Amino acid sequence: MPEQENQTSGPAQAIGKTSATDRDPTTSDKFSFWLSPGVIVNPFDIVEVEQVSHEGPSRTYGLVTTLEHRTDSPTHLANFISSNFGELTEEPNTPRQGTTIAHVNVLSNDKDIYMPVSSEKVVDFADEDGVQVALGIDAMEPRDRVPAGLIEMSNEVAAVAYIDRRYLLGPESAHVNISGISGLATKTSYAMFLLQSLLQKTPEEERAKIAVIILNVKHGDLLQIDQRRQKEFSVDEMDMWEDLGLEPKPFEADKLHYFLPRGKDGRPNSFYEPDFYQIYAYDLESTADKLDLLFAQIPDAYFTLESIISEIKEGIRNNEPEFRNVQSWTNLLSGRPLFDPETRAAVREWRGIRGSSIGVFRRHVRRMVQANQSGIFVDTRSTGEEVLTDEILKIRGGHVYVVDIARLYEHEQMLVFGDLLKTVYSLKAEPPEDRTEPVPEKIIFFVDELNKYAPAGPRPSPLTELVLEIAERGRSLGVILLAAQQFMSAVHSRVTGNCATKIIGRSGSAEIMQPDYRFLDNEIKSNVTRLSKGELLLSHAVYRQPVKIIFPKPAFRQQEF
Repeated sequence: MPEQENQTSGPAQAIGKTSATDRDPTTSDKFSFWLSPGVIVNPFDIVEVEQVSHEGPSRTYGLVTTLEHRTDSPTHLANFISSNFGELTEEPNTPRQGTTIAHVNVLSNDKDIYMPVSSEKVVDFADEDGVQVALGIDAMEPRDRVPAGLIEMSNEVAAVAYIDRRYLLGPESAHVNISGISGLATKTSYAMFLLQSLLQKTPEEERAKIAVIILNVKHGDLLQIDQRRQKEFSVDEMDMWEDLGLEPKPFEADKLHYFLPRGKDGRPNSFYEPDFYQIYAYDLESTADKLDLLFAQIPDAYFTLESIISEIKEGIRNNEPEFRNVQSWTNLLSGRPLFDPETRAAVREWRGIRGSSIGVFRRHVRRMVQANQSGIFVDTRSTGEEVLTDEILKIRGGHVYVVDIARLYEHEQMLVFGDLLKTVYSLKAEPPEDRTEPVPEKIIFFVDELNKYAPAGPRPSPLTELVLEIAERGRSLGVILLAAQQFMSAVHSRVTGNCATKIIGRSGSAEIMQPDYRFLDNEIKSNVTRLSKGELLLSHAVYRQPVKIIFPKPAFRQQEF
């Protein structure tokens, strides 16, 4: 019975004692502890234990990764025999001695002492302040703390998981990647929550220097973000918003801009039409310097298509004699220099390029801008149809821009996304001389289905090269990528590798074993496959281990299916 007295003595939150054995020692990175009977502990709970130090005691914090129950039985067969050879109602004469063991990854020590934890030390649940110390949040400047979700532990203690703004927007690091198969709109909802959290927690004068560009890629979900949701918040939802220190409100309509693609009838080609919007379209003049983006998914083993595109771009840009009559898509496809009206066929040769290659180029362009197009390509733009590049060049800090591409063909989506990236990158690198307003210091891009635009593979397309440029050098320019996809392994590793913050929803075991997840311990990986809808794993540059978080549902209206 003295053992039982030790289990119940000590702090109110005491849950067990550390245990080091010959085969399972404690190390500077890991320790184990046995649980007091009746205590409930789950993976991702954060615990603390007393540690030595030069002056007084210190506290070592750790993340529970796995739990196992051990007994003094040598084999499962022995257990079977002790139950009278499998009698389910039989009580063993001598009950087995057993305990539950929790395995823990060390998060931090409040005095930076990483000696192995001694055996027989009392283990407690960390309180809210302890969680902040464990994750290094206490070392963040209060103005740099951005609520990224709520950590809920088995003892009902909740703590805000703050991430460091300097690792979100720079200068230390940047970019966020969200992956998982968590359920309908979970990744999008979290991205929008994180954006709202960032904007609400940024001081007014700094907020006016941040612009956000959002791509709506699925249905009409992000075309009503200025509208308050119709369903009232439950008490629990309101409590969560309050715990996070945030206000549940939609985006401000007076600082919001919707851009919808032109349809074949001249009306917006969207799943939903907001109360206010602008229509965008692409004529040849506004697309000539982006033709390579249209061919992002078309194989070009011998670079012949690339050569043709390069010649056309230069010809139109420099107003060369051959291109003076090329004012529209129809001119490009049905006139010189690529097409001979007299023979009604592609020219036999042009600037050293064979006629067969020119024919292939023309067939691709005709398919993309005439036969299989949604209405976004026009020979002449009507009044009220804007050039997306021109509108984004006017981007203002403190404003949010939503560009709808949900109903576009895939090659059209590639063009629009690449156009936005190219425009923003050039705007930040070399602002136009006639611009009167300052360029926003930070421009945040949110895009779902990133695997479409920057797929894993040995040979990057022109669009993938643009995404890589943003991922690798965007931080220094203030261009931040907030991206999502189902499978992180489907995205180019140099893109995800440059993200200081990774959010992972429930994922399959085959996916989680891919090399892209090597930053997770094996014990953590097994838990990822069991995450529930709405639960996410947060890995941040400041944290030594990922933590499990929950977040509130969006405060804006979403399209119902």
